[in-house]
Amino acid sequence: MSAEATIRETIEKNDVVLFMKGTKMMPQCGFSSRVAGVLNFMGVEYQDVNVLADPEIRQGIKDFSDWPTIPQLYVKGEFVGGCDIVTEMTLSGELDQLFEAKGVAFDKAAADKIREANA
Repeated sequence: MSAEATIRETIEKNDVVLFMKGTKMMPQCGFSSRVAGVLNFMGVEYQDVNVLADPEIRQGIKDFSDWPTIPQLYVKGEFVGGCDIVTEMTLSGELDQLFEAKGVAFDKAAADKIREANA
């Protein structure tokens, strides 16, 4: 299966997917760690894809999304963005709204705590 087919299948089969360097339990870059940390803290169930394990996936996801950096977050098949966008959306409440609109379970109180800590 091609990298594009693998990526498409992963995004279609999972409500939330984070293409990252490392894994959700052992991120291997600060940006991936930040996004995984937000999702973990908010209790979001998500599929992590370690792009360091497969160079074809690492380049393939950049081509697929036409986005040059990793991590990349997808929610219900929709590309959300990278670290800066996810951070901004978390702090503004937009990520909560996206999860609610897409029917993705998350801990609202945890999301509020993130915002309080960064106010």
